[in-house]
Amino acid sequence: MSADATGAAAGAARVNPNAPTEETVLAVEHYTDRLFRFRITRPRSFRFRSGEFVMIGLPKEDGRPLLRAYSIASPAWDDELEFYSIKVPDGPLTSRLCHIKPGDKVLLGKKPTGTLVLDALLPGKRLYMFSTGTGFAPFASLVRDPETYERYDEVIVTHTCREAAELTYSRNLVADLINDPLVGEMVEGKLRLYTSCTREPHDHQGRITDLIESGKLFEDLGVKPLNPATDRGMICGSMEMIQDTKALMIKAGLTEGSNASPAEFVIEKAFAG
Repeated sequence: MSADATGAAAGAARVNPNAPTEETVLAVEHYTDRLFRFRITRPRSFRFRSGEFVMIGLPKEDGRPLLRAYSIASPAWDDELEFYSIKVPDGPLTSRLCHIKPGDKVLLGKKPTGTLVLDALLPGKRLYMFSTGTGFAPFASLVRDPETYERYDEVIVTHTCREAAELTYSRNLVADLINDPLVGEMVEGKLRLYTSCTREPHDHQGRITDLIESGKLFEDLGVKPLNPATDRGMICGSMEMIQDTKALMIKAGLTEGSNASPAEFVIEKAFAG
C-alpha cells in the first residue's frame, strides 16, 4: 500500500460514525413571525419511534456543527422528516435556521431518543397529550401514527399558545388527518384537539394547568377528571409548564413512567431542564 493510500485509510478510520448527516431541505412554511415548520430528506438508515427527538443543526462559520434537540414532528412511517420550530432573533441556531429554503442543507443527528413514546406508558383507555407552543411537535408525530389509535379508545391533544395564529399548525394538521389515507378512518371519533390562548380572546382561554386544575378542561370535553385507572398523559412545552402539569398528574394519582419503567404519564426530559 502506498503512503497516500495508507494516509487515506487512516483518515477514513478517523471518521466519526456518529457524526451528523447532511440532509436537503424539501419544504418550508412560516406561520407567524415566531413559528415555522420545515421538511428534510430522511436517510434510509434513520430509524426512530414516533414522539422521539433528534439533534438538528447547521455548520458554524468555523466548520463545527451547531446542534440543538428537536422533536421529530413526522410519524415513524414517513419517508421525510418534519420539524416545527420557534424563531429566536438572537438565537445561535434558530436565527439562522428560520431563513432556510428548499434546496438548502441542514445537519441531522444519528441517534433519536426521548420519553414521549407509546412504549413508556402502560395500557389505558384515554391518552392526553398536553402541549404548549412548539411542544406540539412530538404529538404531531404521534397523532399520525396508527399505533396510537390501536392502543387507545380516545386521544385528546391540548395545545396552548399566546395568540390564535400560533395554533395554525396544530389545527390544520388535525383537520387534515381525516383525509389521511393511513389514519383517516382511525381518527374519526377518537382524536380531539383542545386549543386555548393566554393573551387574546379564544374559544378556550387560559393556561392548560389552570384549565386542568379548575376542571374546566374536563367539563368542556365532557369527560371525567384524570383517573390513573384509565387515563395516560404525555407532556411537552416550556420547562415551567412541564413541571406544573407534572405536579397535577401526580396530584391526580398518576405515576411518571420511562422507557425502562412504563407508567401513567411521561414528560419530555430533553426540554425540562
